[in-house]
Amino acid sequence: MRIALLEDDEPQLRLVKHWLEAAGHSCHPHQQAEGFQREVKRTSFDLLMIDWELPVSSGIDVLRWVRSEVDWPIPVVFMTARDGEQDIVHALEAGADDYIVKPASEAVTLARINALGRRMGGGQRPLQVVGPVVIDRQRGEVRIDDCRVELTEREYQLAVMLFNNIGRIISRDHLLESVWGISASIATRTVDTHVSRLRQKLRLTPEHGWQLKAIYQHGYRLEQLAK
Repeated sequence: MRIALLEDDEPQLRLVKHWLEAAGHSCHPHQQAEGFQREVKRTSFDLLMIDWELPVSSGIDVLRWVRSEVDWPIPVVFMTARDGEQDIVHALEAGADDYIVKPASEAVTLARINALGRRMGGGQRPLQVVGPVVIDRQRGEVRIDDCRVELTEREYQLAVMLFNNIGRIISRDHLLESVWGISASIATRTVDTHVSRLRQKLRLTPEHGWQLKAIYQHGYRLEQLAK
């Protein structure tokens, strides 16, 4: 998963970042709420981790901002030393999806993050059927009207990600890291080229009930059009 982490304590920040990256996640760390919010607004993530006690803003304020400004119910995990029952209730009622009390172990932290990712993503279903489109994860293929579509491995991975996030804007940075495994800082037209090919191969056009839109300065959004 692509995870944005907001934690003002530098040793804790480095520790959690190490845990996440060692487990195969992509971690984008921040010590200040302003920079965290700017990146969350600019690009997309699979999950956010937020500390409560911050130097300027509070984690609750940041959480409320996320719920009002991000147009997708992104999972948010609070990771904080505040262990009072009212604090936990307050965070969950404000929109947090889980609450981890420090000090937390690496195993428990990763297990809870992975569990939340599975719940929010619906798990890895062997078959995903959306209209005439079938994504078969066991065979690693996509079929339309029961006919197999010839896709490269990257095109298949891109299709899986788009169909897992119908209606949501996915940034080019996110796609580069998740599908190609390369840094978002590298300038490339690879994403745009592959999206164009996938649009044609999977018939993701209005006449077939789909719209795969480029969102200026953000990325792409796959939409299923009403009939």
